[in-house]
Amino acid sequence: MRKGYRRLDRILRPKSVATFSVVVGICAVAYFFRPEGEAYRWYSVVPPLLAVSLAIVTGRIFVSLLVAVLTGGLLSTVPTDPVSVAAWARGIDMSFGFMSFPLSDSFNQQLLVFVLFVLMMISIVVVAGGLHGIVLWLSRFAKGPRTAQLVTFLMGLAVFIDDYANTMIVGTAMRSVTDGYRVSREKLAFIVDSTSAPVAGLAVISTWVGYEVGLFGEAADTLGIDRNGYAMLFDALFFRFYCVLMLVFVAVNIFSGKDYGPMRRAEERCRRTGAVAEPDAVPMTSETFSSAEPHSGAIVRARTGIIPIASLFAILLGGIWIDGGGVALMAESLMAPLSFTSWREVISASENSVKLLAYGAGFSTILAAFLAHRIAGLDRETIRNAAISGARGALLPMAILTLAWSLKASCDALGTGPFLVATVGDSISPAIFPAIVFVIAGLTSFATGTSYGTMAILMPTAVPVAFALEGDVYGLITIITLASILDGSIVGDHCSPISDTTIMSSIASSADHLHHVTTQLPYSLTVAGLALVCGYIPAGLGVPSWIGFMVAIALIAGGYFFLPKGSGVPEA
Repeated sequence: MRKGYRRLDRILRPKSVATFSVVVGICAVAYFFRPEGEAYRWYSVVPPLLAVSLAIVTGRIFVSLLVAVLTGGLLSTVPTDPVSVAAWARGIDMSFGFMSFPLSDSFNQQLLVFVLFVLMMISIVVVAGGLHGIVLWLSRFAKGPRTAQLVTFLMGLAVFIDDYANTMIVGTAMRSVTDGYRVSREKLAFIVDSTSAPVAGLAVISTWVGYEVGLFGEAADTLGIDRNGYAMLFDALFFRFYCVLMLVFVAVNIFSGKDYGPMRRAEERCRRTGAVAEPDAVPMTSETFSSAEPHSGAIVRARTGIIPIASLFAILLGGIWIDGGGVALMAESLMAPLSFTSWREVISASENSVKLLAYGAGFSTILAAFLAHRIAGLDRETIRNAAISGARGALLPMAILTLAWSLKASCDALGTGPFLVATVGDSISPAIFPAIVFVIAGLTSFATGTSYGTMAILMPTAVPVAFALEGDVYGLITIITLASILDGSIVGDHCSPISDTTIMSSIASSADHLHHVTTQLPYSLTVAGLALVCGYIPAGLGVPSWIGFMVAIALIAGGYFFLPKGSGVPEA
């Protein structure tokens, strides 16, 4: 009976009541302001809202996602015939279909293989002392908490080719360094997460750009715009307010040595007590991966870790070059690999970046095992146990990723994205349309947990509206709308606990996932607010984008200047 009272008390806590009040309020708005048409179902917002709210209240993201997917399946069949037992049975069957459908997608399969192999590789590198060797080398540049964060930030800028590779390489390489200088795991996860998608999204050579250019090209063909995808991408770069401001925000945050909100509490805890995570934290990885301590008999050498990680990056770059037609370009000119234009064409043409990551991770795992034996001097049993530990550590993140994709499948079936877009309508002022799209993109990405999916939903729906509002002319409003879709998708990705890149940032940083989300959320919302108020609204009214950037940057710098200095160990 006492346990029952505890559970009831947990449900009736103020945070729980407030969270579910917001959910009920949003559902009420969705019901009363739903657009006309049988295709638009107001309850399509329920599964993602349920996933996020349950995760906040219970702290159990796996169970929250599972309940949300089950609810999505039931909502697909039950509302049309609520008293039918067969409808309920079909709904449950639909839920299992949502869970199995993502596993049949080759892209998702390859990503799961990548996660499995990369965690096995890193586990072997940890036990062999390779990661410790990298830490010793990087420690020469990191002299304190501030410089440790700065090195992490610079590494995040350097690994621009892919957001998945960025999170896994930077997070795992820097975790022990930041631990040693009493930087919280929450702060590490924030820096890793905030320099992955923004960098990959802005870099004119990245796996993201190939996807974005493809969407732009489809929009141009549909609307008869006489611009290619890359030209439209460069047009939009001048209005990528969120991505640019987020990178500026992270840099100012590091140099100032100040934090606010939950992140401030996390940093003060770490500086005062040395606890890099909360006592109740549940890292997203195995114990071996989380501790990052080498085997007692290992010969510590940095190259034991550098070579496998570098091979992963080299295979990705080399594979993209071959897959995207780089060999043909070299036949025309041997200097093609040094040409920016060549790399832009190659990455745009490559369609197998995630497959290359999976192949690269598999090869790097074998290479790591070989180096662990030859250089670190470990026996085969120790290496095998390290690989098994890494594979076990991959089970939870793989399960959560699968459920996140399952939730996306249920949102697709219910029409969550189109419903959110249609709710806005097309009878609005062209000047504020990009700002509204930015907000809708953020909400859609937050609800579905996928920036790619949000881009795919909004590009064919919002861009034609912007084009029509300008009198079927490719002008300023259409260009800003393109940028707002891309940036809004990343905003929601940063805020959502069901986002795959947010989950992978927690994995790489060995952080408690919900702690990462709650500490990052105020920062992401701050930058999103600045991007909206200083960027998209003024830009839609005709204010030059550089003015918006300068005002927002001045506000970021001024805000940190007036923040009180946090207490803790001296910074460097």
